[in-house]
Amino acid sequence: MGVAINRREVVSRHDVTVSTPDPEHVLTVGNGDFAYTADITGMQTFTAFHDQSLAVREGRVAVNTATMSSWGWHEMPNPEGFVLDDAMSEHLTRRGAVRYPDRHDMEGAMRGQVADENRAGAWLNANPQRLDLGRIGFAFDDPATGPEALRDTRQTLDLWSGVIRSAFVFDGQPVSVQTVSAPDESLVAFRIHSPLMGDGRLRVALRFPYAHPGFFQTSDWSSPERHESALESTDLGARIIRTLDDTAYGVELGFTGGSISRIAAHAFELRSDGDDLDLIVRFTEESARELPTFDEVASASALSWERFWNSGAAVDFAGTDDARAAELERRIVLSQYLTAVNSAGVMPPSETGLITNSWSGKSHLEMHFWHAAHFATWGRPELLERSLGWYRAIADRARATADGQGYPGIRWPKQVGPEGRESPDPIGSFLVWQQPHVLYLLELVWRASDAVKRAALIDEFGDLVVGTAEFMAAFAEERGGRFHLLGPLMPAQEFYDVTTTEDPTYELAYWWWGLEIAQRWRERAGEPRREDWSAVQNGLTSPHVENGRYTAIATAPYLRRDDHPSLLAAFGVLPSTPVIDPSIMRATLDDVLRTWEWPSAWGWDFPVLAMTASRLGSADVAIDALMRDEVKNRFTAVGHNSQMGSILPIYLPGNGSLLAAVSMLATHGFPPTWTVATEGFSPWP
Repeated sequence: MGVAINRREVVSRHDVTVSTPDPEHVLTVGNGDFAYTADITGMQTFTAFHDQSLAVREGRVAVNTATMSSWGWHEMPNPEGFVLDDAMSEHLTRRGAVRYPDRHDMEGAMRGQVADENRAGAWLNANPQRLDLGRIGFAFDDPATGPEALRDTRQTLDLWSGVIRSAFVFDGQPVSVQTVSAPDESLVAFRIHSPLMGDGRLRVALRFPYAHPGFFQTSDWSSPERHESALESTDLGARIIRTLDDTAYGVELGFTGGSISRIAAHAFELRSDGDDLDLIVRFTEESARELPTFDEVASASALSWERFWNSGAAVDFAGTDDARAAELERRIVLSQYLTAVNSAGVMPPSETGLITNSWSGKSHLEMHFWHAAHFATWGRPELLERSLGWYRAIADRARATADGQGYPGIRWPKQVGPEGRESPDPIGSFLVWQQPHVLYLLELVWRASDAVKRAALIDEFGDLVVGTAEFMAAFAEERGGRFHLLGPLMPAQEFYDVTTTEDPTYELAYWWWGLEIAQRWRERAGEPRREDWSAVQNGLTSPHVENGRYTAIATAPYLRRDDHPSLLAAFGVLPSTPVIDPSIMRATLDDVLRTWEWPSAWGWDFPVLAMTASRLGSADVAIDALMRDEVKNRFTAVGHNSQMGSILPIYLPGNGSLLAAVSMLATHGFPPTWTVATEGFSPWP
């Protein structure tokens, strides 16, 4: 038996250090359901410097410093009473006319130019939106003070304890800040020391925006009349009651000496009685209760993160001479931290997690796999399981979707808020590759669990498995003695005609594998395999092949060489199935590597390449894919996988898919020239 990996050494050598203010470099503390994102001061001081909307207009990259949660959502007033049916169009199918919610023009909505026929879709797509719960930062005598006024800035994220330590000099005086989040509630704590606090030249400001319905914006600072912020004194310190239309929540404040006062409708300042200030801020929908001390929060955070890093799997590349190994290890460690903070909550996360908004902060269920599948293969299945129960909460709505389209079972939506209502979209409403995800995710949790937990999973999720598979079996249509996936349909590579597209390669293989998982779960429950499901599995048509290589779909134009090379996922993300010939997939992989338009690819595409190469026994190709120098395969100094400048400066599917690919390499084998220590991984199917 080999020597155990020194996990603290591996993690700590990738602690993040920021020495200069940078609008793209923010650090976050959080717990999967709550996150506080800080600038160079360890607080949210320089809002304009990190304003993404301003950065888009100026052609630079920035990341907001927001405070967000899995429970904090808002819906704009709906005076016209728009409902999903108002955004639907009829599409002809072999089963007759079927209505889909596709009436939405995202580009028009972003320009503020919405045609009358798309007004319902625009409102339904933008609502609800995830809330920026409030900003907590320093206040200076001169409100125009920017980060350039600071000297000797230095900031470190201690990954092992989850604490951000920030230090700088302002007006000739030192300032130090420790920032930490509670591991189990929406609470952030600060420990501040500076002579500037004692003499009042430095204060803490709490500012609250209105919600924003935009694509990526988190806050509207220009509408003070649309919300309320009421300050109350309490036995615990103070409480601010926030009301935005039908949304209400509280902000509980505890501080070690000082006083708080209102300075504007939605802005408050806290003045300290001395040079030292501990500030505890809890965001909550519940009634007030005793606040912990800073030391209690910091201790709980350290214990929680130590348990996290010591749980599950670990990998150490220290013995590898390849110059890329250290950078890959850095990406791995930071991706573990970022996905634990942003993607391990009680519902599937946004593509930008709890740091900023994308698609109004909604979940994209086809991305849930990339956010969270790795938790199970890294031996932390409980972090994936936390979000799987949410599918039960929206199952009735998903059953209604299937029923409205003439199918049995459950049809899972693509883009949703917490209530699970589908967001109208001419692409998303026709996606199907999210449908088997819940089956695969459950299977990964099952494989990583002990016997007692496995039995509980079968009991808890058995009906969800059945409902998911019933829709899949019915959705596959028989034609000419074979079962096909027919339009209206949009494959994972989202650039084909929904009406004419048929039999996408990835989805065909995923249909077989998803139904196979459902069959195995029936057997584990002591029930026989379903013959109607087996008929579909055995009768699935083969993917289209051209010149000895798979194409993306079975209808013209067959293959576009931009965006996602998702056809590779049919043998890589998925295990071996009767649908895919490995020799044809090898030729397909070689062709993709030679001819793809890589600047168009996305963050999860490079791990897909790696997973296909790994299953084909080409570990060197897998490493080359993971470390390929492309615009959307770069990871910033703080670990973010940026994709579209300030519109999408964070892309957590890139982080999660990297971890998924590494876990596959850990069990299938790294290149023979690499010296790698691994432990704790759960093998992929």
